Amino acid sequence: MDAFVWVLITLHSWPFFKFSVAQNRDDFNYTFARANDSVIDLFGKHNFTDYENSTALDAEIVSTGPTVVSTREGTGFSTPSTTESTSTPPSMSPQVPLPLSGSLPPSVTDVSRICPCDQSKDQCDPNCCCDPDCSEEFALFTGCTVETVRGEPKLCSQDVATYTISETIDGYAQVQTSVQQEVNLDVFCIQSTNYEAGLSLATPEVPTAGNFDGLYKHFVQFLFGSANNGATSSTVEPLTSHGYLYRDVIETEEESGGRGFFRLPAPSVTAHCSDLNPAAFLREQSNRCVRSLVLEWDCTTLQALNMHSYTGPRLLSKKSEDARVVAVEVTSIVLQSLEGTQTQLNLTGDLSLDPLLLGPDSAVCINVVLQVGYTVTYSEAGDIVNVTASLVLGAIDRNMVPMEQEFQIAFVQQNVDEVARHSSGNPGYVVGLPLMAGSKTADGIVQSADSRGALTLLHGSKLSDCLRGPHHRSPVLFGVDMVSGCTLRLDETANCSVVSEVVLGVLRGQSFPQYVASFGNSPPQNPMDWVPIRNQTKPTEAQSCSIPLSLHLEVQWTQYGSLVNPQAQIVSVIEVIHTNTSNLALLSGGSRVMSVTSSVTFVPVSAAARPGFKASPTIDAKLPYDFFFPFV
Repeated sequence: MDAFVWVLITLHSWPFFKFSVAQNRDDFNYTFARANDSVIDLFGKHNFTDYENSTALDAEIVSTGPTVVSTREGTGFSTPSTTESTSTPPSMSPQVPLPLSGSLPPSVTDVSRICPCDQSKDQCDPNCCCDPDCSEEFALFTGCTVETVRGEPKLCSQDVATYTISETIDGYAQVQTSVQQEVNLDVFCIQSTNYEAGLSLATPEVPTAGNFDGLYKHFVQFLFGSANNGATSSTVEPLTSHGYLYRDVIETEEESGGRGFFRLPAPSVTAHCSDLNPAAFLREQSNRCVRSLVLEWDCTTLQALNMHSYTGPRLLSKKSEDARVVAVEVTSIVLQSLEGTQTQLNLTGDLSLDPLLLGPDSAVCINVVLQVGYTVTYSEAGDIVNVTASLVLGAIDRNMVPMEQEFQIAFVQQNVDEVARHSSGNPGYVVGLPLMAGSKTADGIVQSADSRGALTLLHGSKLSDCLRGPHHRSPVLFGVDMVSGCTLRLDETANCSVVSEVVLGVLRGQSFPQYVASFGNSPPQNPMDWVPIRNQTKPTEAQSCSIPLSLHLEVQWTQYGSLVNPQAQIVSVIEVIHTNTSNLALLSGGSRVMSVTSSVTFVPVSAAARPGFKASPTIDAKLPYDFFFPFV
């Protein structure tokens, strides 16, 4: 009997069922497999150990059509039933989109229904002629923001919707719409397509209660993939670099032994300094920011005013654990007075340069950090080799609060030619790049270590005082004319020679160069490729006191080479200084305020191009010596 039942079940269910029976076991599994349908696990794994206590099995039914599987009582297997009925398990809910996910709108392929300018839902967009919500506002339109809407551009024949505005007899506007077929003139176009979905992006799957876990695992693996989410690890190992890469945050060693990051103060939302700005590798920065402080309290306690806050960081040479520590080396310290005069300090021995408050009445704080410039030398592998710092420490009083600080960082590759790094053209100058300048020595031209060049111009305003700092400077850029200046205020006790020296130093800047490169890449070993700066001082009248009131740089340049690709070449640089027209006594007693200006102009001196013609050929006839014999 049992054999007959097995044969009957096997013959009756052959196209629909696959059985897997394990002997000497109290359980069995089977799955439902129908042609062209996916395999669906109906029962999973059930235990039939206690037949007396269980009169029937709880049916777990998944319906895929009119065929339904039912469970017979008192047996250990199931047979198909021919009854066309459906059943839904009580534990399964309809697979509807989640409440917050919404539903995806159907894709629109008809060009007459596509409207790129329809930005507002259920509202009319002005002058949007294809907006279906503007049926009552068409009369007020003045034009169409979108006049043509095309279909798929890859097809050889595509529909094009055209929208135009015309005027009625009453003076109102009306929109006229026409849809025509346009022929694509491209050689490579699609003549016909039998799969329209291939011309658009795939429709994303909307999250539901049934597929949410699967979508979450899939996209979390894609965005934040880790080895814990069961994803198959790739056999290709990612490229790793022990050295710093571009825009990597430079790391430091903290006092606790942990790792931090190198900070370069910068303005935040306002102009005030933020000390949490990280310095990124190979990203040169130049920041100016303002600090508000109470001079009597913060002079000696505020760390942002102390030079040790900027020279104390210990940088790590690379990102790996075996990185060595690179200390900041101080190469230059300039002391600046209240009047703005600067003095280079000799770095000999240990100097105590902590901020110090001079007198409770005067309230002057000295040795305050005004400027910090870092130069980071790195190797080809991205390892930091050396870090140098140059500082400007100055004195401030109550009138200079809030104070301004400037921070710079530059990166220099090790064993790289200075000329290639500082070139401003190849070979001719490029408009907007700084002029290359330097001073002449026995070995050639010595250039400034500043990548912006040594020839600078005073960058101030009429409100800035010439005798009081700080004075900002800007590099002289090729082809860019500039005018700037400051205001000179004199009192009765002013010393003419001191004022004259200070004003001239303000106009010229520190280490005024003697030569300017004729080309953007002139080598310093060739002094003949450098143009000297000629000085012209023009006093209007011979006075006992001569104070410079203006400094003007006139740069003459010409175009060199072929007309197809001319190169800019500097041929002459003239420095013109104008002095005062009256003596200091009259200035102090009468008009005590004078304007001091600095400017630069670029004058093209190229000769007009002339067409050249080849010279006419000359006849060089050589006759034999007896050609005229016997007459001669």
